[in-house]
Amino acid sequence: MHLDVQDLRDFYYRSALGRSAQSSMRRRLLELWPESKGQSVVGFGFAIPLLRPYLAEARRVMALMPGPQGVMPWPLDAENISVLVEETFWPIETGHVDKLIVLHGLETSEQADDLLEEAWRVLGPGGKALFIVPNRAGLWSRRDRTPFGYGRPYSAGQLETQLRKHQFLPERHVGALYQFPSTRRISMKTAAMFEKVGRTMPGMIAGGAFMVEASKLIYPPKGRLVRSIVKRQKVPQGVTASTILRF
Repeated sequence: MHLDVQDLRDFYYRSALGRSAQSSMRRRLLELWPESKGQSVVGFGFAIPLLRPYLAEARRVMALMPGPQGVMPWPLDAENISVLVEETFWPIETGHVDKLIVLHGLETSEQADDLLEEAWRVLGPGGKALFIVPNRAGLWSRRDRTPFGYGRPYSAGQLETQLRKHQFLPERHVGALYQFPSTRRISMKTAAMFEKVGRTMPGMIAGGAFMVEASKLIYPPKGRLVRSIVKRQKVPQGVTASTILRF
């Protein structure tokens, strides 16, 4: 089940460990995606810790938060871009997203297959998705004092298999969160050192989390045409056709 938005906020913005985790993942993200000029960037789950670098140049930035999690206004210093959504039905037109970041959204979802179908639907041609999940072999997935200790942790192989099943092509993956998930003074003092060493390791040697970049497959590797007809979805109660977001 999804974590509560207040717990996620408190971890990332009101704890030293959370701010350090935010810095680690954001640094890795910018290594993969340094630019966003003229693009639409969407986050799902609790992705706002990673979206701020794109606010200045992206054509549009949006933070989708699932109903069971709850929503918080963000950013506080500008116009709100947070939207409360049903996790398997996003008010975005098909094929209009250039970059999609999923953080604390996949591993906590009870409808992971439907969620991935929705992510595939909104991603545009040439678009990229980045799925960030707890590493099942890492220390962070074993500590329930952080958001990475909840939901289903993954191995790299498990995540890639699930993505391929839903017509995503995994392209790059890196690790993050090499520091110990502890607020002890020695752990916080050595955090930067462990993160620096971790960034030099091969992508298969992940830290507390995997970050897997994937593109939308229209044709599988063998050349067989993938069913590209998206099933018709009902507009949820309270949402009209005119409120479907167009990028």
